[in-house]
Amino acid sequence: MSLCMPHHVCIKFSELKKPKTFGLSGNSQRNFRIYTASPIVEMSNYIPAAPILLPEGPWQQVPGGVTAANGFKAAGMYGGLRAVGEKPDLALVTCDVDAMSAGAFTTNVVAAAPVLYCKEALDNSTTARAILINAGQANAATGDAGYQDVIECSHALSELLQFNPEQVLIESTGVIGKRIKKEALLKSLPNLVNLLSSTVEGAYSAAVAITTTDLVSKSVAIESKVGGTRIRIGGMAKGSGMIHPNMATMLGVITTDASVTSDVWRKMVQVAVNRSFNQITVDGDTSTNDCVLALASGLSGSNKISSLNSSEGEHLQACLDAVMRGLAKSIAWDGEGATCLIEVRVTGASSEAEAAKVARSVASSSLTKAAVYGRDPNWGRIACAAGYAGIPFNPNKLKISLGDILLMEGGQPLPFDRAAASDYLKKAGEIHGTVVIQISIGDGPLEGLPHDLLPSYGRTIPS
Repeated sequence: MSLCMPHHVCIKFSELKKPKTFGLSGNSQRNFRIYTASPIVEMSNYIPAAPILLPEGPWQQVPGGVTAANGFKAAGMYGGLRAVGEKPDLALVTCDVDAMSAGAFTTNVVAAAPVLYCKEALDNSTTARAILINAGQANAATGDAGYQDVIECSHALSELLQFNPEQVLIESTGVIGKRIKKEALLKSLPNLVNLLSSTVEGAYSAAVAITTTDLVSKSVAIESKVGGTRIRIGGMAKGSGMIHPNMATMLGVITTDASVTSDVWRKMVQVAVNRSFNQITVDGDTSTNDCVLALASGLSGSNKISSLNSSEGEHLQACLDAVMRGLAKSIAWDGEGATCLIEVRVTGASSEAEAAKVARSVASSSLTKAAVYGRDPNWGRIACAAGYAGIPFNPNKLKISLGDILLMEGGQPLPFDRAAASDYLKKAGEIHGTVVIQISIGDGPLEGLPHDLLPSYGRTIPS
């Protein structure tokens, strides 16, 4: 089933200080629920949890993050890898069984050692049991020595957990050109393993441990009934700067207890990444360490999903999309120096890919971001950016709105209340809310997810 639905990109722009209040501007308030994870007393001195902007759909948010799904444990601790402070800097997520594994990685040629390692691991095995993450050192541009560090860390952890080294995946974030502080990491592993738990606290400590310049941690989990069985999907992510399509300076871990074949799971993860983490931009840089890893334990007791086009497959894809979009929007919301989140929604294109390209062009436009920052409803900059996206469309069908305020239609400028439009931008900046830019470029349909699964997708898709 196809659905004419918007495709949009989330971007952030800079200001010297970031308001501490969490909120959304008027138009977005109707379509999104805002969730903030409950703070854990032991971790509350580090950083708060991000608002999670989940789309409406046949799911509900549940506590637990990466530990919400059956079979998963997590932990986070300070291991001495950070240059400053004692915020947790080591995280571990494990599965009780061999979990179907999938991943998506940076397109940067200067890929970090853990990225190269994980690509090879996924090529050699369809399953994994653990994901080890360190903050502080990116272990990128470190040559053979950096790669050997990854090997030694995976072997050391596998010995403690008593399974094959090939079942351990590694993610790193931090300073490029710096190898992992291996001795500190190896010394910390026994304590990290002992801290593993399936609690909310375990998930939250892990989500904090993977952050770098983030001002908030990003963690979410949902529950939905797929094929008559309740399944859960959880996730955590980090990212704040060096954010641009083709992922970002970000790490992500997704867990689910749904039962799904390896080939279908890997396709689902790539589709969800393209609709979420590949659709955010802050500063135009694509990092060396971008990595999203996803594990499916199959412990929900559901029937194994072996087709993307089955009703169960479509439903699971929709749930996976929702989790990744929620996390992706939290990353953009937390962009370094940001004052608000901008959503660019495009309709009327002939395909989802074309709509995404137009949305990215507008979202990446420095002039558009400057106009929003300056509270200037200069729709000409939006029209310009849509026009140079490289997607042909009839300019006489171009329509642009800022929130609910129609600025142009049929390729023609319209009289509008400039003061009200400026005030819309001002209020979004004051509450660290959301500015919605809506663009229609024609009458074409967009390939989308089934409308019966996602009744609100026709109005709001957080990409």
